[in-house]
Amino acid sequence: MSLEAIETASEDELRALQLHRLQWSVRHAYENVPHYQRMFAERGVHPGDLRTLDDLAKFPFTTKADLRANYPFGMFAVPRERISRIHASSGTTGKPTVVGYTANDLDTWANLVARSIRAAGGRPGDIVHVAYGYGLFTGGLGAHYGAERLGCTVIPMSGGQTQKQVQLIRDFKPDIIMVTPSYMLAIADEFARQELDPRECSLRLGIFGAEPWTDAMRTEIETTMGIDALDIYGLSEVMGPGVANECLETKDGPVIWEDHFYPEIIDPETGAVLPDGELGELVFTSLSKEALPIIRYRTRDITRLLPPTARSMRRMAKIIGRSDDMMIVRGVNVFPTQIEELILRLPALTPHYLLELTRDGRLDNLTIHVEAETCPTSTAAASTLGEAVKAHIGISADVRIAPPGSIERSVGKAQRIRDNRQRS
Repeated sequence: MSLEAIETASEDELRALQLHRLQWSVRHAYENVPHYQRMFAERGVHPGDLRTLDDLAKFPFTTKADLRANYPFGMFAVPRERISRIHASSGTTGKPTVVGYTANDLDTWANLVARSIRAAGGRPGDIVHVAYGYGLFTGGLGAHYGAERLGCTVIPMSGGQTQKQVQLIRDFKPDIIMVTPSYMLAIADEFARQELDPRECSLRLGIFGAEPWTDAMRTEIETTMGIDALDIYGLSEVMGPGVANECLETKDGPVIWEDHFYPEIIDPETGAVLPDGELGELVFTSLSKEALPIIRYRTRDITRLLPPTARSMRRMAKIIGRSDDMMIVRGVNVFPTQIEELILRLPALTPHYLLELTRDGRLDNLTIHVEAETCPTSTAAASTLGEAVKAHIGISADVRIAPPGSIERSVGKAQRIRDNRQRS
C-alpha cells in the first residue's frame, strides 16, 4: 500500500499545515469552551496572538484536573446533540475524564489507527485479534474501528478470559494482536501452561500500548511469541490509541502523526519548552478535533522528541514513565521501567513484578516483588537484582522472589506500584 502524501511531505509543508490547523483549533476552543476563554484571559493571550508555531508556548496548559473540574461535558466545543460517542477514563484517582467525538472525529480516529496498523506492517485482509478492553476505555473500540478501516477482519475479544484468548488465537489464526504488553505476557504464560509453543501460532505482529514498556520487554515478547512487537501510543484526552505508532521497517520509536497532533516537550517543574532531543514531559495540542479540542495537554509521560526516519514526522522515544507515577525513594527519582530493565536481564526471573513502598520512620523503603521463572525460587537472583538496582539506580531495595504465577495478572494496564507510605 502506498503511503499518504503527508507521511512523506517536506518539513516546510508539514509545518505550514500544522500552523493552519493549530490556529483553527485554538480559535475553535476559545470561541466554544468557557474554560479556555477564562484560561486565555488569565494568561493574557488571545487566539490572534498565535502567528507562529513557537507562539503556542504563550498559551496555558490543560491538565487532567481541568477535565475533571468540567465534568462531564463542560470541555465540549460542540452542542451535545453533535456528539456521536462518549468515552471516559477509569476514574481510579477521582472523577473520570470524559471525552466526546463528533462523526468527523470518529472518522479521523479510524483513519489514524488504520495508518498506525499499516505502519506496523498490517495489511487489508489481515485478521486482527483485539484484546484491549472494550467499553468506556478507548483501546478496544479505537483498535477495532481502525482495523476495520484498513480492511482487516476483526476479532473483538476484549480483555480477560485468558484461556479463551489462547483458544481463539489457535482456532481463528489471527495475523495481528493488539493488547497491552503485560497482558501479552500473561497470554504467553497460558500457552506455556497448556504445554503449547506460542511461536507456532499464526501471529506475526503485536501492536502494544496503554502502558509504558521497555525494549527489554519487546525482546522478551518477540522471543517468546515469535512475532514483531510494535509500540502504539495514545491517550483518551488527546484521541485514544493511534496518536503515534512505530514503523515495522525501523522499530525506533512511535512516529507522531503530526498532521493531527502538535507535540512539545516541557520541563515538568517549570513548564518551559525544551529542544528536541531533551528528556521531559510530553504535551499535545490537537489540530483537527471538533468535539474536544485540547490545548497543550500535559500527558505526564516522560520521553523525548526524535528526528524523522521512516516517515516525515518526528518520533517519540519510548516512555520511561510518568511524572506523576514516578517514585521518589530517599531523594532518588525512580521509574518502574528502570527496574523492569534490570529484571529482564536475569533469566531466572519473569517480567511479572510489583514495587511496594513503605516508610520506616522518616525513611522510604522499596520492596521489589518479582516472580521466579521456575520453582524452587532463586535466592541468588534476589541478591543479583538488589545489587543491580543499587549500582544502576542508586537506591537499596529489598528483593523478594515469588513463586511462578503468584503475582496478580492484569488484563488491562499493569499495576506496578503499591504505595503504603501513607499507611505505615
